[in-house]
Amino acid sequence: MGRHGGRHRIRRQAQPESSVTSTGTHRAVGRRRGVAAWPIACVVLLGLLVAGWFGWNWADGVLESRAAAQATDCIKGDTTVRVAVDPALDSPVKAAADRWNRERMVVGEHCVRVEIRTAASADVEAVLSGTSDPATVGGYPTAWLPDSTARIDALAETHPELIGSSGLVIASGPRGDHPFLAVAGPKTDDVKQHAAQSFQRFLLEPAQQSEFREAGLTSPND
Repeated sequence: MGRHGGRHRIRRQAQPESSVTSTGTHRAVGRRRGVAAWPIACVVLLGLLVAGWFGWNWADGVLESRAAAQATDCIKGDTTVRVAVDPALDSPVKAAADRWNRERMVVGEHCVRVEIRTAASADVEAVLSGTSDPATVGGYPTAWLPDSTARIDALAETHPELIGSSGLVIASGPRGDHPFLAVAGPKTDDVKQHAAQSFQRFLLEPAQQSEFREAGLTSPND
């Protein structure tokens, strides 16, 4: 074996690992394509528009149904209850009447509107007794809230036919109790009497009684 006897050992150097490259249409692993935001926004907007359309039609249907129900409840038309009120009760009774009228109260299939006429109790007593013109107190009253129970007691003695209710006390003040009288007689029909009695019960409810307290009066339940 010549000068270089023995076998030559071949050393092979380790080849470096090939790096991952991206060629052609292939992309490196681990990178994702971004998703455009505008298609999602369009879907959300469309959903809101559809929900709004259904909500609008539902609300419109409710209003139409409510209006139809009110029209059905008032199939016998409208009626007006005129209430003569002592000046001491003017503010709370007017507030109660406004609330009653806003709620479109129905009595006996009639839509009842309450009108308040403020007048001195002596003047209303004269009208009911037939010694004065109803125009002096704004028209013949359907109901009366005088300054004391003595007024109704006196009317019951001279004109018992005009007493359409028991004269429940609505509120009390420095001058005494203030009762409510639903006026009966030939000038007041049954519908108006029933409506007046319903307004009397309405005045005794907590919401209305709070108005009397704010005016410096006391409730029958106090």
